[in-house]
Amino acid sequence: MTSWKTGPINLKIGALAPPPARDAAADKAALAEIAAAVQARDFERGGRLAERALASGLEHPAVLNLAALKLEGEERFEDAVRLLQRAVAIAPGDPGAHNALGLCLRRLERDAEALIQFDQAIQIAPTFAGAHSARGGCLESLGRLKEAEAAFRRSIELQPENLGGLAGIANLMSRRGAHGEARAMAAKVLSAQPGYPDAVNVMAAAELAAGEAPAAQVRLEAMIADPRLTPQQLAFAQGLLGDALDAQDRVPEAFSAYAACNMGLWRTYAKTYGAPPTALEFAQGMIGRLDAIAPEAWTSAGEPPPGATGHVFLLGFPRSGTTLLEQVLASHPDVEALEERETLSAAMRAFLATPQDLDRLAAASEAELKPLRAAYWDRVRDESAHVGGKVFVDKHPLNSLKLPLIARLFPNAKILFARRDPRDVVLSCYRRRFVMSGSAYQLLTLSGAAGYYDAAMQIAERMAPALEARSHVVRHETLIEDFDGVVRAVCDFLGLPWTDDLRAFSARTRDRGIATPSGAQLAGGLSAEGVGQWRRYRQQMAPALPKLRPWVERFGYDPQ
Repeated sequence: MTSWKTGPINLKIGALAPPPARDAAADKAALAEIAAAVQARDFERGGRLAERALASGLEHPAVLNLAALKLEGEERFEDAVRLLQRAVAIAPGDPGAHNALGLCLRRLERDAEALIQFDQAIQIAPTFAGAHSARGGCLESLGRLKEAEAAFRRSIELQPENLGGLAGIANLMSRRGAHGEARAMAAKVLSAQPGYPDAVNVMAAAELAAGEAPAAQVRLEAMIADPRLTPQQLAFAQGLLGDALDAQDRVPEAFSAYAACNMGLWRTYAKTYGAPPTALEFAQGMIGRLDAIAPEAWTSAGEPPPGATGHVFLLGFPRSGTTLLEQVLASHPDVEALEERETLSAAMRAFLATPQDLDRLAAASEAELKPLRAAYWDRVRDESAHVGGKVFVDKHPLNSLKLPLIARLFPNAKILFARRDPRDVVLSCYRRRFVMSGSAYQLLTLSGAAGYYDAAMQIAERMAPALEARSHVVRHETLIEDFDGVVRAVCDFLGLPWTDDLRAFSARTRDRGIATPSGAQLAGGLSAEGVGQWRRYRQQMAPALPKLRPWVERFGYDPQ
C-alpha cells in the first residue's frame, strides 16, 4: 500500500513460525487470516486482526507491523514506534521491520534515528529499493543532499519505477533550479500515481519558474483539497500556493495562503516548540544576562585553527543573505565552506543550556574551554569539511545568538555579518518554509519573526564591543548592486586574493547543492527581485513594523 503518510509498506507474513509455548494451530490460523487480508489489500481489516492477535499475546513481526500501521492511521506514532521496536527486537534480521520503524520515526521527525534503521535494512537486504528511497528522504531532511541524491538514484537503479526515488530526485533538481529536468521526472511519478504530493510540488515550482503561475495555482488548489495530506504536506502546498498568487500580484490572497500554511504548522508543532521557554524567550533571557556582564569578559587567549589558514563565522539572520555570501566565498579555491551545521553543539550543552549559563561562560577557564574547541573541530571533520590549508567559513545565520560562545572559544576567528533590510528579512522568513525547529517556529508569525530578529540584533549589539575589531558587515543590497567591490572588500578582510571564480558562484551552486530555501534562487545568479518586497505587503506587515523600526533606522535603510 502507498499512502501520503507512510510511503511503501513491506509486510512479510509468515516469515517466522509462531512462538513456542502457545497454541501453534491457533496462531497459525490467525497469521493465515491476517495474511489473507494483506493479500487482498484490505489493510484496515488486517490491522484489526493484528491488534486482536497482539492482545492475545501473539508477537510476530508482521502482526506488530500491521498493528503499528493501524496506530499510525490514528496519529499515534509514539505507540507505533514502540510496537515496531519490539518487531525489530524479535526479528533483527527482518529488513521490513527496520524499514517500517524508520518510516514511523520519520513521521516523528526523528531523522537521525530513522537513518540508522534504513542503514540496517540495507545492510540486511542491499537490493531493498524502498529502504534506499526512504534513506534518501531522511538524508535530504538532514541537509545531506549529495548523499540523498546517491540514495535516490540507487533506489531507481534497483527499481526503475520506484516513486519515492523518482520524486526525490525531482525534488532535488527543483531545489537546484533545474526545473526542466525536475518537471520531466515528476511527470513520470504523476503518470503512475496522480496526486503524489512531492511530484505535484515539483511541477508547480517548475510552472512558477516558467511564468505559468495560474497553472501552478490550479494544480496546488486541487492538491490542497486531498484529505490524505499530512499537516506538513498541506502546509507546504499552501505556502507554494502563496508564491503562485504572489507571482500574479494578488497580494492579499497570497498573504492568506502564507498565513494558512504557517498557522497549520504553528498548531502542528505547538506542543514541541510552543511551550516555554520558547526560542524567543530564551534569546530575551540572554539579553538580560549580557547586560550584567562586562564586555571585557568576552576576551580569551584562544588557539589558531588546526590546519586552516583562517577561520570565519558567517552569520546574521535567516534570509539576510548568508547563503549568497557563502556560495560566493565557496567558489574561491582557497576557501572551504560549511553550510548550516550545528558545529557548536557541545559548547552549547556546556555553556548555553540556559541564559544563566552565560555567567559561567564569561568566567570559564582555558582548561574548561579547550575541550570544547576540540569538540568543535571534531564536528567540523565529521561533516567532511577539509580545512587544511584553507580559510574555513562556518556559515550559520543563527550563530548570531551564539556570539558569546564564539567570542570565548575562538578569539582569533573573524566574523562576517550579513545584513539586509529588516523588513525584507522578516517578510521573507514568514513566506519561506524551513525545516522545523525552535527557531523556525518563531518565524511562523510576523510578530514572532520580528521579535526574534530584534532579539538576535540586540545580542549582536551587546557583543559588538568585544568583536568589532574582527568583524565585517556585508550589506545584501550593496552586494547585489556592486558585486565586485563588495566581494573584493570581503576578500581583503579575510586575506584572500581576488579570483574571477567568485563571479561564477551560480554554476557551483547548481553542483554543490544547498539545503536552505535559497538554492533555486541562487542557481539563477544575482537578483534584485527580493529588494524592497516588503512594500507590497506593507498593510499586512503593519503589526510587525514598530518592532523593526529602530533597526531600520540604525542600519540606514529608508524608513518609507
